[in-house]
Amino acid sequence: MANTTRIHAPSRLMILPAAVAIGLQFLWAVPMVAQSATGSSADPASAQAGGTAGGAGFGGSPAARGPRQAIGCMIGPERLADIGTPVTGVISDVQVERGDTVRKGQVLVVLDHEVEQAGVQAAKARSAIDADIHAAEANLVLARQRYDRLVSLDGSGSVPTQSVEQALAERDVAAQKLAQARAQKQVQAHELGIVRAQLGQRTLRSPFNGVVAERFANPGERVEDKPLLRVAQLDPLRVELVMPAARWGSLARGDKLGVLPDLPGASTVLARVSHVDRMLDPASNTFRVRLSLPNPGHKLPAGARCKVDAPAPEVPPLPPAASASSAAITPVALRPAALRPAGLPRLKFTI
Repeated sequence: MANTTRIHAPSRLMILPAAVAIGLQFLWAVPMVAQSATGSSADPASAQAGGTAGGAGFGGSPAARGPRQAIGCMIGPERLADIGTPVTGVISDVQVERGDTVRKGQVLVVLDHEVEQAGVQAAKARSAIDADIHAAEANLVLARQRYDRLVSLDGSGSVPTQSVEQALAERDVAAQKLAQARAQKQVQAHELGIVRAQLGQRTLRSPFNGVVAERFANPGERVEDKPLLRVAQLDPLRVELVMPAARWGSLARGDKLGVLPDLPGASTVLARVSHVDRMLDPASNTFRVRLSLPNPGHKLPAGARCKVDAPAPEVPPLPPAASASSAAITPVALRPAALRPAGLPRLKFTI
C-alpha cells in the first residue's frame, strides 16, 4: 500500500496543472462568445454609437446631457438701500409706511428746513439784484465819452497830455469794475445753488422704484448717521444659488433656467443668468451664480426659497476601444455579479 501511494501521488500532481489550464481556457473563451452574441465588440462603430447614446460627451447636445437636477436657491431683491441723511437734524415728516410702493425721486422723509429755506430766499434776492452791473455799465459809458473828447482835442494842443492819459486810465478802471460786477453776479448764482443743495439734503427721496421694506424713524426724532428707511427693488428679483465646482462651465451668462418658488400654488418661471463667479470658493469647492427674475406687479415676494432646474454635469464616456479590451481580458469569475453572463455555471476546482 505504501508503494502504491508513492506511485500515484506524483501522477495526481501532474494532472492538476492540466485541469487548471483547461479551465482557464474556458473562462477566457466565455467573454468572447458573449460579446459576439451581443455584437458589442464585433463592430467598433456600433460600440462608439452605443457609448454616445448612453451618456453625453463634452461636445454633446443639451438634450443628451442626462437628467437635470434641482438646486436650492434664494430669491432676494435686486437692490437694497438704507436711506439716510448726510446732515444732522430733526425729522419733520415721514411720508411713507412699511410696505408702500415708491417711485424714483418720490419724497420719503423731510427734516426741519426753516433756516435753509431762509438762506435760499436771501441768496435768490442777492442774485436778482442787477444794480451793480447797471452802475458799472453807465460809468464805463461816461469814461469812454470823456476819453474820446479829450483825444479829439489833443490834436489842437489845448488839452494837456496828462489829462488824456488820466481819461484813458479811468476808462480802463470802469471796464474792470463792470467785469467785476458781472463776475459777482455769477458768484451769487453759485451761492444760490449751494444753499439750494443744502436745502435739498433736508428732503430724502427714493433712489429707485421699489417697496419700503423697513421704517426706522418717526417725526420728532433727531438723526445723525443712522438709516431712516430701507427700500428694496422687487422688479426684477435676484436669485442666488451656490453650485458645486463639478458644474463649472455648465452655465453661461444669458442662459435661461426654470425657477420654482417655494410658495403655495407657485409655478415655474424663467430667469436669465446675469452673473457667474470667476473664482471658486476653496473652502466649500463651490461657486455662485446670479439670476435675474422678472417680477411685474411684485407678484413674487423677496426672501422666498426656491429650486432651480439646472443642467446636470457632463460626464465623458470611456473610449470604446478601452471598454472592449477591458471586457475581453477580464475573466468571468473575476467580474462583479451584475456583469456576469446569465446561465453560465461556475467552475469549482478542488485541490
